[in-house]
Amino acid sequence: MQNNLSKKILELIESADEPLETMEIVERLKGFSRTMILYRLRDLRGEGLIRGKRVGGGKGVWIWWSKSAFQKSNDSANSSVHAESEGHVKTQ
Repeated sequence: MQNNLSKKILELIESADEPLETMEIVERLKGFSRTMILYRLRDLRGEGLIRGKRVGGGKGVWIWWSKSAFQKSNDSANSSVHAESEGHVKTQ
């Protein structure tokens, strides 16, 4: 059942247009407890399959997103670093 839950979580997060709060995931995955879902979310994060971050004060709220959601292309990232190291960065 854990494998099934992991697949559902991954599908949900990969198809989302924006990061999801834990409770949004719980509401969309019927038949699983919040504890089970949170446990699998943390496992998936530890495995590097998704990303997550606690936001807010106190206990806070966790948000989760696809590992590729905010990646820059390697070409633009590498060219920026290269230009900076060569002294070709324009300053204003």
